[in-house]
Amino acid sequence: MSEELPLNSPRSKTDLFVSFTLLALQGFGGVLTVVQREVVERKRWMTPTQFLEDWAVAQILPGPNVINFCLMLGGRHFGLMGAFAALAGMLTAPTAVLIVIALFFSGVSDQTWAQGALRGMGAVAAGMFAATGIKLIPALKLNPMGWTVCTLVVVTTFICVSLLRWPLIWVLLGIGSLACSWAYLQLARVEAAKLAAGDRA
Repeated sequence: MSEELPLNSPRSKTDLFVSFTLLALQGFGGVLTVVQREVVERKRWMTPTQFLEDWAVAQILPGPNVINFCLMLGGRHFGLMGAFAALAGMLTAPTAVLIVIALFFSGVSDQTWAQGALRGMGAVAAGMFAATGIKLIPALKLNPMGWTVCTLVVVTTFICVSLLRWPLIWVLLGIGSLACSWAYLQLARVEAAKLAAGDRA
């Protein structure tokens, strides 16, 4: 989707509640894919770059990523009540569905077919996350850190967490702090260049 397309906004807190309810009910196996499709591609509430930036913030905050994200999105448009509306939409219906499924699954959880179904859903969820990540890669070309540095951060983080098994908190504090510092410097350079261009004009 082009970054130049005009963006829409949620029409009301009710629109937020209904949209996040429908979004959450589609999110079996991982809601990231559904959130990106609904918020960026269908409703156009955000550009791919904005989504990538907000999702990054949601990931490093305490709590579930999607909860942090819906609170930020709702709060941005309608303040505290918007955040509550988005949160209620994200949690109410799925919680009811989860209770019903838990009551059913408790009676068959030791069955071979049930265990196989869970493993199959895990594989599908992994594929959905990978597909969404690949889809969002083009948005990195607009990142002030630069494509090369972004790739280096991703690879280094993967090695530290998946291969070296370093604690996530130290990876966030180490690599995250370096990445944030580099991004701050790049943004400062861009701003200085804009000011210099304005002075010459």
